[in-house]
Amino acid sequence: MAYWLFKSEPFKWSWDMQKAKGAEGEHWDGIRNYLARNNMRAMKLGDKGFFYHSNEGLEVVGIVEVCNLIHPDPTTDDPRWECVDIRAVCDMPRPVTLKDVKANPALSNMALVTSMRLSVQPVTLDEYLEVCRMGGLTDPPRADD
Repeated sequence: MAYWLFKSEPFKWSWDMQKAKGAEGEHWDGIRNYLARNNMRAMKLGDKGFFYHSNEGLEVVGIVEVCNLIHPDPTTDDPRWECVDIRAVCDMPRPVTLKDVKANPALSNMALVTSMRLSVQPVTLDEYLEVCRMGGLTDPPRADD
């Protein structure tokens, strides 16, 4: 099992919109970057991730879970592009800003700091636990839950 970060511009797809989809979740579609697509290909059911508001807010606002494995992206006929489905698991009690992530030496190698533009990023277990701690999640959901 692994951890991830999913970036979304909140005016296009917000955390509240994700939560409204309930247990069925929603396609994480529209990804047109090979590395981001390959990250989704590596995902397993039950993997957890951060939902990150990009461009506006610049903050981790919630935890999501992969609920459907890689499949064709319904927003294109191009077979190169695929997506997974994710569902909301819980809110981050205190959103964790990019500024706070960058200020934390324990997160200096996090992809959010080193590969900021990538829309679907891997997150290590230590990074996941540290960001959850910063956000006030004392018992964060784990990928093996």
